[in-house]
Amino acid sequence: MKPARIIVLVIAVVAGGIAALLAGRWESAPPPAPVAQLETTDVLVANTDIGLGTAVSAQDLRWQTWPAVAAGPNFVRKSDRPDAIEELAGSIARAPFSAGEPIRESKLIKAKGSGYMAAILPSGMRAISVEISPETGAGGFILPGDHVDVIVSRRDRSAERSAGFEVFTSEIILTNVRVLAIDQTVEEKNGQRVVVGKTATLELGPRQSETLALARQQGTLSLALRSLVDFDAKDVPEAVGDDRPQGVNVVRFGISSSTTPK
Repeated sequence: MKPARIIVLVIAVVAGGIAALLAGRWESAPPPAPVAQLETTDVLVANTDIGLGTAVSAQDLRWQTWPAVAAGPNFVRKSDRPDAIEELAGSIARAPFSAGEPIRESKLIKAKGSGYMAAILPSGMRAISVEISPETGAGGFILPGDHVDVIVSRRDRSAERSAGFEVFTSEIILTNVRVLAIDQTVEEKNGQRVVVGKTATLELGPRQSETLALARQQGTLSLALRSLVDFDAKDVPEAVGDDRPQGVNVVRFGISSSTTPK
């Protein structure tokens, strides 16, 4: 036999052996492990954006498949409450929802015939309005949800009698007050940065409401916008009553009675 044929034969035998070895390994390989199925549940979510104070309809809600491990205890599950859409229809949103956001009942309230402002007020708090202008309302940069200090400016008649000329005082009577609405606007919409209105509705405790009502009769009220960074939860008044002293940072200045203001 020629050497070339011998070499070809040897190569064929070696290749066949390798192929047989690999085939044996493939046959003995264990089957792939089964893929674990993720457990899911249906939770109630917002079908569209729901604004603060909006009456929720059945069309605003839908069921969404959700990983069971990620469904929090405050989520509404279809397995627990299959009629939840019909039950919650007609509620008023105490906080905004984004489309696809799970519905939490703590952010909804049944109005029972009341308006949305009464529905979104926290327990024990009051809504009271004050007149504002661009000059007394931070140029329109105060938006619903912001926090403000309330300042009253008035003439000090008792100081005038001893000083002999006009004396004016300015003091912060309320601090860290949440703005509920500017006119009829209760939330920022379409990224607006300025709302110029004539009325600001503030969230106050009962004692604070009395303080504001009295100050409104005594002088001119102004709202000072607080920085978002400056917001401190410790400054927030108690829900019912606030016995802290309200008058701070009193500033006085005088104008001679013989001088005509320019």
